[in-house]
Amino acid sequence: SFEELKTRLNFYLFIKFFVANAKTSGFTAVSLSQSNFELQKPYDKSPHERYSFNNGIHTFWVFANDEPHTITSDTKPRSKIQIRGYDYSSGVWQFEGEAYIPSGTDATSVMQVFGATAIMLRVYSAKLTVYRSPTVLENVYNRWFKVNVIHDMGASNVKVYIDGVQRYEGSGAGGNNHYFC
Repeated sequence: SFEELKTRLNFYLFIKFFVANAKTSGFTAVSLSQSNFELQKPYDKSPHERYSFNNGIHTFWVFANDEPHTITSDTKPRSKIQIRGYDYSSGVWQFEGEAYIPSGTDATSVMQVFGATAIMLRVYSAKLTVYRSPTVLENVYNRWFKVNVIHDMGASNVKVYIDGVQRYEGSGAGGNNHYFC
């Protein structure tokens, strides 16, 4: 059953992507289609074995004993989407999405601005953290929450909003080209 499967998973995540709201007015909404989503999953698995897209919800899962995303990679197993077509090297960019994290998920990245990793939101012990600290949301399990991340390249600044409330502001330095995943 699905409940039995969830207890064996190292990571399970549901995400809905969308952009722009009143809290972050001034941004231009961009349309995302399936062609903007580049899936990474264990190299020996087919996409449907670690990812699904139904009713606007992207669902990912990975097992602790899965293989990495390429045969030559020395990273741990992963299932993720890289948003393509909107890579950037200047300006102010916003990611907005909703996430649902089932209980038991731990040591898992939920979202990152990549390109020398300007920021990474991770789950540890039922808390959503920026890297390992600080905590930006307690009790993340078994509920939907909205995530907004604003990356200002010129100011080397990143802001994190959870459910419309600013929870973090810090350096977004590092790298010259960035993308969301």
